[in-house]
Amino acid sequence: MLIEDEKQHIERSKTDPNCFEPLYAKYYELLLKFVYKRVEAFDDSKEIVSIVFTKALVNISKYKDRGFPFSSWLYRIAINEINQFYRNSKKMRVISLDEKGIQNIASETSAEKAEMISNLRQALRYLSEEEFLLIELRFFEERPFLEVAFILGITENNAKVKTYRTLDKLRSVYAKI
Repeated sequence: MLIEDEKQHIERSKTDPNCFEPLYAKYYELLLKFVYKRVEAFDDSKEIVSIVFTKALVNISKYKDRGFPFSSWLYRIAINEINQFYRNSKKMRVISLDEKGIQNIASETSAEKAEMISNLRQALRYLSEEEFLLIELRFFEERPFLEVAFILGITENNAKVKTYRTLDKLRSVYAKI
């Protein structure tokens, strides 16, 4: 849900690009961290985030408040730009895992001991890009299913089903490690 002040900046940005600056300031670091975890090259990450905000500003007139944080719309653009970056650069995709996200997944998959967490890191490498993105948004970014669904352009129920299927896959791979 957007706060009133944010709604005003969004609406004003539709006619005056200078009003976009507070939105940029609020979300720049959040998006940079998100992109950097997926790209792991600081210069590339900054370039991608720059493109995200440029596209957001150019398309702000198309933005409609659907009850999700404004950042969800930015994440959606960022994911598309990250995918474009990998298509154009032919670089290997990066999987960057932080401890908090690992702990969140560990609790979901009943892997709570330190040595088990190491195996869970290995198991995550067996996921497809889409599967990892579901896990990343749900457990690393701690987004609710409804927001994950919006970001990925799927239904909330589909986000839940796919996430739990991915967790089952993780459990299966984890058990073999």
